[in-house]
Amino acid sequence: MALNWPTFFKRLGSSIVFVAIMLTGLLWNEWSFLALIALISVLCLRDYFRLVQKIDKESYWPKWLPVAVQVAALAIICLFSNKVNDLLPLYGRIVFMILPVLPAVLLLTSVLSKKNSFFPMMQSAGGLLYITLPMLLLLNIHTYDVELPIAVILMIWSNDTMAYLVGSFIGKHQFSPISPKKTWEGVIGGAVLTIVAAGIYGYYSEIYRFMDWMALALCVTVAGTLGDLLESKLKRMADIKDSGTLMPGHGGALDRFDSLLVAAPFAFVYSYYFMR
Repeated sequence: MALNWPTFFKRLGSSIVFVAIMLTGLLWNEWSFLALIALISVLCLRDYFRLVQKIDKESYWPKWLPVAVQVAALAIICLFSNKVNDLLPLYGRIVFMILPVLPAVLLLTSVLSKKNSFFPMMQSAGGLLYITLPMLLLLNIHTYDVELPIAVILMIWSNDTMAYLVGSFIGKHQFSPISPKKTWEGVIGGAVLTIVAAGIYGYYSEIYRFMDWMALALCVTVAGTLGDLLESKLKRMADIKDSGTLMPGHGGALDRFDSLLVAAPFAFVYSYYFMR
């Protein structure tokens, strides 16, 4: 099949912009990392609401709900940021007093509403758990080791790239009907190559043991693949191809960070209990 050059250059251009933004957020300073975490959370929540609203068309979705949840996500992220609390200590105390009553307010709003908005409220809480909580855990990892969040993201990129290449060349057996293009050969090949690369890096790294790097890569590759399948399932239920149109040729933010959202909690647990 002939290469579609306009599509190729569109995807290439958006990829360059995406990588530039990610590297700037990851490497510049603590404020840039906080801004990156907040941006990912807000953009993924926007795509998440687009999906669940298409899945649950029978319920009443208040127009203000997606915006309110995104604002709440920003408040939560800032609350758990040491930089923000050092700069605005009063802000942290105010938000800490407001957040515990937020779920109750949402539930009361849904119960007292004349229209059926109970399930949208529940799905909104689910969005915070699915998207904002992993971002908070990644922020926590960053506070005690700047290198680890970068390593987790690089492992996910490596796993996705290697799985695609291996699957394209030798993939024959479908991995899951949820994502028909994934093959067992690609999934296993991507994971093995990523774990080997992590082990080689860990062998020469003076931080942590090389076995820890390999174990972390195993957690990230397995959880990341499951995260990709989870988002594919949501898109299939919503009957759409992409979660959004943020990146031309690549889809939305949730398409780009679906693996990270599920991998981050596993990376946090392993790094917190075995690598600190």
